[in-house]
Amino acid sequence: MTSTFAEQRRVHLQALAARLPDRGLVGRMLGGETAPVLWIWCPGTGRQTIVFATPSADGWLFLWSPDGQEGTGNPGQTADLIRKLLSDRP
Repeated sequence: MTSTFAEQRRVHLQALAARLPDRGLVGRMLGGETAPVLWIWCPGTGRQTIVFATPSADGWLFLWSPDGQEGTGNPGQTADLIRKLLSDRP
């Protein structure tokens, strides 16, 4: 059985994943039901990252390497930031 915390995390990550194809990125949920994370890959460059969703004092945050952090309120903006990180396009 999944916890409410894991379900909330999955909802945020799925919202981000839904915006990836329009930006030329591929995403896959990993970690199972209790600890979901989102693997994101740019086919054009082969670059990739893992995105976590975590609660914070102001709501929820997406976190990714290196040093990526953005609120979950605008997953499209987060997808744009990750596209810039992983692709050759500005």
